Parts: sequence; C-alpha cells; structure tokens
Amino acid sequence: MKRIVVASTHAEAGKTSMIIGLAKALSGKKNIGYMKPFGDRLLYQKKRLWDYDAALVSNILNLQENPENISIGFAHSKLRFMYDEHSTREKLEEICILTSQEKDILFIEGGRDLVYGKSVYLDPLTIAENTNSKLLLVLSGQDDLIIDEIMFLRQCIIADDSLLLGVIINKVKDISEFKDVHMDKFKELGVNVLGIIPYNEKMTHFTIDYLYQTLFAKVIAGEGGLQNVVHHIFVGAMSAAQVVTKPLWNLENKLIITPGDRVDMILAALESDTAGIVLTNNLLPEDPVIHSKADSKNIPILLVTKDTFATAKQIDDMEILFTKDETEKINILQKLAEEFIDLNTFM
Repeated sequence: MKRIVVASTHAEAGKTSMIIGLAKALSGKKNIGYMKPFGDRLLYQKKRLWDYDAALVSNILNLQENPENISIGFAHSKLRFMYDEHSTREKLEEICILTSQEKDILFIEGGRDLVYGKSVYLDPLTIAENTNSKLLLVLSGQDDLIIDEIMFLRQCIIADDSLLLGVIINKVKDISEFKDVHMDKFKELGVNVLGIIPYNEKMTHFTIDYLYQTLFAKVIAGEGGLQNVVHHIFVGAMSAAQVVTKPLWNLENKLIITPGDRVDMILAALESDTAGIVLTNNLLPEDPVIHSKADSKNIPILLVTKDTFATAKQIDDMEILFTKDETEKINILQKLAEEFIDLNTFM
C-alpha cells in the first residue's frame, strides 16, 4: 500500500482538486483512501466540526470514514495542549491505519503550505517522515516563481531522493512554452515532473448556492436556480437605461450586484441572461413582480447587509471551493488527470 503526502508551497495551488482528479482517474484500478491530519478550512455542521476538504473528498469518493475522524485537529493551541511529538506520531499512525484498510493508495493531504503545522509536528514533511510516505508537490503560479521554489526546495529542504515522488505543475496557461523554457531545469535538478495541468477557466466558476453560503445571504426569491453557475460579475452602479448598452451586460451567466432599491436594475437583470442577483444594503425591492419573475425564471435573488462595494470586494476575494454536487468540475478533474498526469507512477 502506497502512502502519498500531497503538499504545496502556498494555498490554493490545487491539492484537493488534484487528489480528487487522481482518485477518480485511478478508480476501478486502485482502492483509494484519504486523510487530512491538520484541518485548515473549518466547517461546522450539525454541532460537529470538521475540515471542508475532508468532507468534500469523503463525499465525492464515497469513503466510509466520517470527515471528523480523518483529521487530528485544527487549532495550533489546542493541538499543543493535547499532544506532544510522540503522541502526535501515534495519533497520525492510528488514523493512517483507519483510512488505509483495504486500500491500495492513501492520499494524505497537507496543510495550506509546507510550513503550516510545523510547531505541532503536522507539516507535510514531518507527516511524510512519520508515516513513511512519499511526497507529491503540487506547484502553481508564475512560471519563474515555480522554478525558484523547486530549486530552493530541492537544494535546501528536499535533498533526499527517496522522499520526493515528484511534482505536478498546475494551472499552466501555455504548456508548450512551459516545457520549452523550464523542463531542462527540472531534469537538471533530478525532479520527476509527473504532469503539467492546463489552466481551466471552468474551475474558477462558482454556483449561486456556494455564493449564498459564503456570503451568509438570505434567499428571497428564485430558490430553484441555486445551482446556476456564475461566469461573469457585473456591479450595477448606474441606471438600467445606461447599463443595458454596455457590452458586458450581454455576457451569459452573469451575477448582478446592486442595491435592493434599484428596481430598474433588478428588472433589467431578470430580462437578461442572469445567473443570480445579489441585493446589498439589506434593502428589499417593493415591486411584487420581481419575486414572481425570479421564481418563474429560476434566477435566485440574495440579500446581504453589506454595501455594494464591500460585497463586490468580498466576492472578488472569495476562495473558489467547489462542492460535491458540481459533477461537471469533478469530471473535468478526472479527465485532466487521465490526459496530463503519468498515472503509471501510482500503479
């Protein structure tokens, strides 16, 4: 049974997505287990606390283990109080045994970066050493920074060839150019590049339901369209007569952010290709036609308390995490893994 710690140098590199893609691509050939020792995306449901990624992967892969049982903990302070180095290692092995029963591969997801969890002995390198696992690095970002990172890691941190399984380069805009410019350096460093994954814009899209949960919004109409997918965002700060002349207004699957008293803007949005509407300033429109149109067209209308600028900024800064119901994204991840990753390494 192989144990593989999946780690990255920074947050949002795509560790969870990579695990899901690999697991789905290997399904039917290998039985896959999963654990995330140090949770860093808290999810509180039904008076229970678990990690968002752990819950997501468990649901998608139909794992038997409860998400709360495949993580040791979340807060540094609590872990320092509960465990020392020895007991942390014992607990880690206990969860490894639990999650690897009748499995061919156990994916162990690291925290947000390579140093996260070091003070409580749950950083990816320490986990790999204590579980006798190989380290799989998922790298993304600017091409030159990726090379800087891998050179630093190879020369200063991961000099042991027996530890590093390889690297996967994620979200690459031009694969051909990346190979031409940078592959010789990876070979020079003795780093096995297992795959180069192209950037896929669809993975950056999100559903209205995800937005609703993230903003802690209230759904006031159009609940039947909560699975609508947002492709573009439009802030309605001008009159409807002006806004409908803008080229951006004609884009499909757009999200409209506007104050709740802008009835003209809301009605115009309901007559166009709109995925959803966010009403700001906690203002509800008085026109009853709005509710009936939103319901009939399945265009969700969300209500939030923040002003338009703050709401737009919050959405712009929002980390896009997909859900277990987004089958299109899951299928995309599987196809990307099958096409661009050397799966023989995991056999």
